[in-house]
Amino acid sequence: MQRLFDVVEHKAVKILTKGKARRLLAATTKVKRTFWGEVRGWADALVFAVFAVLLINQYLFQLFVIPSPSMVSTLNVGDRVFVSKTIYGIEVYPGGPKVRSANRQVSRDQIITFYNPEYVSRGPIFDILSQILYMGTFSLVNIDRKDDGSIAERLYVKRAVGLPGETVRFTDGKVLIRAAGGNEWIEEKKFRSDLGLVNGPHRSVDDTLYPGIRAWGALYGYQEAGLDLQNVPTYLKNDYALVAQDNYPDDVYAFEESQKRTESLLDPSAFETRSQWASYERGIYVPENHILPLGDNRDNSRDGRYFGPVSQKKINGSVRLRFWPLGRIAYLGNK
Repeated sequence: MQRLFDVVEHKAVKILTKGKARRLLAATTKVKRTFWGEVRGWADALVFAVFAVLLINQYLFQLFVIPSPSMVSTLNVGDRVFVSKTIYGIEVYPGGPKVRSANRQVSRDQIITFYNPEYVSRGPIFDILSQILYMGTFSLVNIDRKDDGSIAERLYVKRAVGLPGETVRFTDGKVLIRAAGGNEWIEEKKFRSDLGLVNGPHRSVDDTLYPGIRAWGALYGYQEAGLDLQNVPTYLKNDYALVAQDNYPDDVYAFEESQKRTESLLDPSAFETRSQWASYERGIYVPENHILPLGDNRDNSRDGRYFGPVSQKKINGSVRLRFWPLGRIAYLGNK
């Protein structure tokens, strides 16, 4: 029995001695912590985190803050959304070619993100740095702003309305769609009802104001032609009285259409002006591999009416989820 106790005691002493030696070795070889060492450690972790976030934003999904009222009330200013970056193919780099995009075309009525055709670049270095900062902070920081302090919209969020082969025309705020190969113009409200689409798109301008908006545009055309406004037709002055108190036309597209029509009638030799007015009359044709995007807030949206159809190559994501504010959380993948 004594021999057994001696063996147990020997083993216990050996284990305890070995553990104590190990702790002593760790204490004597422990690297001394310094301020700059801690800074380097945090910097390494931060760089890795930002790099990981950039990869996620570029190749998987992106969090996006709605900057303008063009999609109200589907998406309000300040809403935060989840954008899938893989549904239409994966961009190799921002604005670059896409891979795995074959047969991944945009479907009608999907809410999409795409590069703003009218975006004014401030140089490649600023563009890259602002995008890194924006994506690296999950859209919390955006230094890309206009002179007036408002956000410069590098990316637009709109609804895919016109598909390849279709023609879309706008009359007094109403959207008319002519299907590919068809002759009949169908008002969007009926078009959407027939296809069972959502009721997101809406208008806010009263139909009774359009005579005033058209008169305003016509008067501006007279003014641009250098004619005395005292000699314009009386009915234009009477109609203009409907909107005379406004500082800005409620429907800029209708205003500009009336202006170009008036200018072309006043000077039929102005080929460019006549061509511009004719484009309003013809409508916007959507070519192959393009989409005509429009905002849901039809009377307050800078969209395809102004810059035309957008190539599917420039469409970089699909809005799938509104996650902020909490009271408005909703899945938008079928909207």
